[in-house]
Amino acid sequence: MYATIELRDLILHCDLGTYGPGDVVPEAHVLDLTLTIGTDRVLIARDGMDQVFDYDPLIRDIDRLARDGHYETQERLISRIAEACAAYSEITAASLCLRKTPVLNASGSLGVRLDIDTQSLSCMRPRAA
Repeated sequence: MYATIELRDLILHCDLGTYGPGDVVPEAHVLDLTLTIGTDRVLIARDGMDQVFDYDPLIRDIDRLARDGHYETQERLISRIAEACAAYSEITAASLCLRKTPVLNASGSLGVRLDIDTQSLSCMRPRAA
């Protein structure tokens, strides 16, 4: 048994990519995020924020990273978001998808997906000094 927190269709305000004349410039960069957490943070005996994983600080971190300057690639931004997820010990695995839209003829989306298992996420965690 496991539990997930799912974030879908979060439009990030970011400066991403370099475009020339005639290139399709995306209208939006959109994040989907699935976080695996312990079931003890979902199957709770009493109602209270101290019982659950508070995802609001992570959302603020993601927004700050997205606004942090120019990114050439989706891969760099998704890497930084993954690092932000690793900073939260409650997260045991993560699946991230960052996509831009439109891609061609005012349609389509194109994205990068990153799935991080428990062992890999553990390796990404900052080490205590």
